Amino acid sequence: MTDADKTIAASSWLVIPLYNEETVVGDVIRHARLTFPHVVCVDDGSTDGSAEAARKAGAHVVRHPINLGQGAALQTGLRYALTDTAAQYFVTFDSDGQHRVEDALDMVRRLAAEPLDIIVGSRFLDNRTKPGAIKRVVLKAAVMFQNTTSGVRLTDAHNGLRALSRHAASSIRVTQNRMAHASEIVNEIGRLKLRYDEQPVHIIYTDYSRSKGQSVWNSVNIMSDLIFK
Repeated sequence: MTDADKTIAASSWLVIPLYNEETVVGDVIRHARLTFPHVVCVDDGSTDGSAEAARKAGAHVVRHPINLGQGAALQTGLRYALTDTAAQYFVTFDSDGQHRVEDALDMVRRLAAEPLDIIVGSRFLDNRTKPGAIKRVVLKAAVMFQNTTSGVRLTDAHNGLRALSRHAASSIRVTQNRMAHASEIVNEIGRLKLRYDEQPVHIIYTDYSRSKGQSVWNSVNIMSDLIFK
């Protein structure tokens, strides 16, 4: 990394929701901390050794005593990271190895260089990500619904990789504890009139994530939240 990159990374926090990812989260954090020294994991009521694995890898760990959902974990993590008065940038990042640190750094670089409050990752601005037919259809439907209801124009409304300025991180309010938080964040961008853009990112659907049935279940959860939120 250049000296400029090191300065930007040192003023950034990765915020990682964590639930039962003991087998992979240590490697995810160790790799991330080669670039981003400040990482907070919010252990959302895990029943395995996820919290200890995250701590041993060098993350700050905040624990929810019961599982509240990813939205609640993100809100807790952002509040924790904001207590660092030197922090300027905040990246929401998954614990299971699907997000790339290189993409996160590119997004933070843009926040430092451009008049933007938030950058949202998109799987659909290039052809690197292969989400599968069912997930692609559901995500595209979610985008159409979200663009209509929020006034915010995105190509990927439910991508968990986001980079936020301090203004955005301290202004956005997440009240939806579970999967509907993604829609809520987009609505908050519109309500607060935040300056936003998208960034092409490569989401890696690993054998591990597919073994959990994540792709299909996330699609079902997204559709459910759009209908019943």
